[in-house]
Amino acid sequence: MMPTRKALNLDNIGMTASTLCAIHCAAVPVFFTSLPLLGLGFLANPWVEWIMIIFALVIGIWSIGNSYFKEHHKILPLAILIAGFITIIAGHLFTKGWFEAVIVPLGGILIASAHFFNYKYAGACNSGNRFLHLKHSHKHINL
Repeated sequence: MMPTRKALNLDNIGMTASTLCAIHCAAVPVFFTSLPLLGLGFLANPWVEWIMIIFALVIGIWSIGNSYFKEHHKILPLAILIAGFITIIAGHLFTKGWFEAVIVPLGGILIASAHFFNYKYAGACNSGNRFLHLKHSHKHINL
């Protein structure tokens, strides 16, 4: 079983990677013509985008999948993760122009949100049946 601290660190990496992906996908079309002048022309390369997508997918599956199966068993982070990747892939494959520049970052934001919910669930207390049960007065038992 993955320790909660390691799962939380993976979620931090996932949130950061997904947010950077969303910023990348939103900013590259706007600054496309000036990227070579700044020495950042490689950011417009489709390989960079697919590498970012694959990196976010690996981190997402590893972090959220492990937390789902071994800790909290809540479907929300997993569902949002899947929706985010479907949005990104559909945006890259089926849209062009400004519509792609809106749809693809939305997928990145969904993935970052999935990591956020997973982060909250992995650090949440199991006592009680409240949504995101984080505030409580009893002590945790460290195993």
